[in-house]
Amino acid sequence: MKTALTIAGSDPCGGAGIQADMKTFAAHGIYGMSVISALTVQNTLGVKDVFNVPENFFAAQLEAVLEDIPPDAVKIGMMPECGIITKTAELLKKYSVKNIVADTIMISTSGRRLIDEKAVSLLKSELFPLASVITPNIPEAEVLCGFPIRNEDDMRRAAKSLSEETGAAVLVKGGHGNGAAVDILYCGEFHRFESPRLDNPDTHGTGCTLSSAIACGLASGKTIPESVAAAKEYITAAIGYGLHIGHGIGPLNHMVKTEL
Repeated sequence: MKTALTIAGSDPCGGAGIQADMKTFAAHGIYGMSVISALTVQNTLGVKDVFNVPENFFAAQLEAVLEDIPPDAVKIGMMPECGIITKTAELLKKYSVKNIVADTIMISTSGRRLIDEKAVSLLKSELFPLASVITPNIPEAEVLCGFPIRNEDDMRRAAKSLSEETGAAVLVKGGHGNGAAVDILYCGEFHRFESPRLDNPDTHGTGCTLSSAIACGLASGKTIPESVAAAKEYITAAIGYGLHIGHGIGPLNHMVKTEL
């Protein structure tokens, strides 16, 4: 059985973070492992508080996994501070980990900032160059690239610019745009992925879920474009199911593939 590791924050309501990642791994038949970078107090109504896991304890979690069960792919989510980013990069290099998907989580769906401002430049310099693919949404790509993104041409410019800077493939996600949901991948050449924009406000954890699904594809031996295409199909089905749990922005049905 293929294995995948998520390094991310914990969401107690189960819609995002490591809980979403582990559900996604299971739905794809992948054996999942998890290392927690932060504990959050949140539900579908928003993030109320965040507790960053102490740096040394975080590193001990990660090394315990890597020295025992080498992952076929790694999804990296919430990296809240510089020390955790540095430890993650050190250990991924030490154990020669491949197939890394970096989800650039900076701001929660409810608008709370989830990463130290100083950590953004460290992500770009230490962690992103280790990744196979980086998956920023439009607001995150604007922060990383330093210019506004208003259309597909801007998305292409951002994806290529960030890819050339880091050496990783870059998927700029268009969920914050208008019209059809269009994502632009640059991995030496451009790939365009389009799916219908579903009339469903329950999108809690979509970024976590998509990046985890891409990691599942890479763990299974798919190419980056193939992994993104399969992940887009999965996320569209998970949103389209219409789970409607909670009183705010609800989660997806991560197990939708097992029910179809």
